Amino acid sequence: MMYVIRMMNCAFFARHGVLDEEERLGQRFYVDAVLTVEPGRALSDDSLEGTVDYGAAFKVIEEIVAGKRRFLIESLALEVAKALCARFPEIARSDITIRKPNAPVPGVLDYVEVSVAWPQ
Repeated sequence: MMYVIRMMNCAFFARHGVLDEEERLGQRFYVDAVLTVEPGRALSDDSLEGTVDYGAAFKVIEEIVAGKRRFLIESLALEVAKALCARFPEIARSDITIRKPNAPVPGVLDYVEVSVAWPQ
């Protein structure tokens, strides 16, 4: 049996993007993490041991998103997905979506969003 943990709309200020202005000004990025978890005995034992600690998972995401600049949010999403799977071996699949509300496009839009899954 598997179950899913959803951490939705996690917000972080960061400086990702290709343009110099994106690095200089920064902006808010939003992350959704959908984690498919193999529970082992965690559910039947009602124990944090052997499952994913939401707070620790949030910190993993925060360290990456608020860390060094990436040109592509696709690369950022993949790094988050891989890091969560490495930190929590119970995660069978990590689906990460990153939204960039102020993407520099010549038009009006709510946000640009990318999604990456790991492992593929």
